[in-house]
Amino acid sequence: MHILLLGSGGREHALAWKIAASPLVIKLWCAPGNAGIAREAECVALDIADHAAVIDFCRTNAVDFVVVGPDAPIAAGIVDDLNAAGFKAFGPTKAAGRLESSKKFTKALCRAQHIPTAQYEHFTDRESAKAYIRKHGAPIVVKADGLAAGKGVVVAMTNDEALAAIDMMFAGGLGEAGAEVVIEEFMQGEEASFFVLCDGEHALPLATAQDHKRAFDGDKGPNTGGMGAYSPAPVLTEAMCARVMDEMIKPTLRALSAMGSPYKGVLYAGVMVTKDGPKLVEYNARFGDPECQVLMLRMMSDILPALIACADGQLKNFSLRWYDDAALTVIMATRGYPGDYGKGSVIGGLDEAAKVDGVEIFHAGTVAKDGHILANGGRVLNVCATGKTVTEAQRRAYAAVDRIKWPEGFCRRDIGWQAVQREAG
Repeated sequence: MHILLLGSGGREHALAWKIAASPLVIKLWCAPGNAGIAREAECVALDIADHAAVIDFCRTNAVDFVVVGPDAPIAAGIVDDLNAAGFKAFGPTKAAGRLESSKKFTKALCRAQHIPTAQYEHFTDRESAKAYIRKHGAPIVVKADGLAAGKGVVVAMTNDEALAAIDMMFAGGLGEAGAEVVIEEFMQGEEASFFVLCDGEHALPLATAQDHKRAFDGDKGPNTGGMGAYSPAPVLTEAMCARVMDEMIKPTLRALSAMGSPYKGVLYAGVMVTKDGPKLVEYNARFGDPECQVLMLRMMSDILPALIACADGQLKNFSLRWYDDAALTVIMATRGYPGDYGKGSVIGGLDEAAKVDGVEIFHAGTVAKDGHILANGGRVLNVCATGKTVTEAQRRAYAAVDRIKWPEGFCRRDIGWQAVQREAG
């Protein structure tokens, strides 16, 4: 098969690595890709926001199947346009993808379907939002309604923080994404990531994962797109996973189907395990980044038939096999992230780092130039490792991190800490 993968991050490198291993693949392209993806696929300089250009590429190159990685193309309706042009694609339609692209849409669906989630209200003006915050008080969570590259959520521990977040969003700090906001109650508990493949009617659960959203050790600092992850997530027991399926995933899929927008693709539920049971934090309409990286390392089965089964509505009798080993990834980011950061710094030692037993390095914001790998973004490298336990995977990943020579980079040193504590007993 001729496969086109859209995206350029660590998630897409992990998907390219996994898809390239499929015996079904004759040719794999990635647009636009990055320096690491170039080892697995032919990178093409396509603007994936230009749907006509993507469709032309598919026609010219007889592409059989398109895999959409990031959230923005899904929100822009790339899957609808590919399908209309006669191409099969993995990912939800624009209407089904509103589960991620509109917080108010998802919260209203949860309310209507009695899906357990945080109490909330939706606001279109600054003063009403501020009055709500003053009435309810911190801690409280302020969310931009639209897509904001993982930066649209402010967990405010004080009223001043919450009010500043409202000012920032309504002043255009997040562009169109912050034109409307959702304000939610602060939920206490342990958060984890639950993934299912969907074919419009059926859902196939994948392995569980837990990511680390805050920039610094001890879960301190600003929220980011994710600074590391591990799988499996011990907090999501079999019983808890069954509840997530019954109380969240199935009612959501039924509701979308009834709206005439059946969900096909991967659905990612951020779940807060509270003293009252699991509650939905939010949905994402694509693989998590960096959770995708650890899921791909643990997946034993060929991923490609599963992705095709989603598009074809054929998941009913499908199953996937997983390695028992744990997997962990540490994100190396450019100093300054998630705020302002520089580009173009040289990264050395990658080949030495990759020699550590059980280690796989996925690239995110990198570019190759004059024989060097340069940093070209905020989150730059995903240093991943497998092990019999999360503790072993963590040790291997940091052993590899310590071989990388990149003074302009930083990472958290405590990825997986909750699982390591559990394993220590």
